Amino acid sequence: MAEIFNLNKARKARAKQQAERDAAANRLAFGRTAAEKQADREAEEQRRRLLDGARLDDSRDRS
Repeated sequence: MAEIFNLNKARKARAKQQAERDAAANRLAFGRTAAEKQADREAEEQRRRLLDGARLDDSRDRS
């Protein structure tokens, strides 16, 4: 004989699991400290300066 279960409970449990997975992904994406954010900004600024320094000057206007 098959086990009887409540479809509403199964649906809610599945939604809860999805919400927990989404929360974990958001913690990874947005749960960074101020020091980590500052280090990323500094690394991006350094990368931008390095690329700007290596840019070739073009006398033609590309507008």
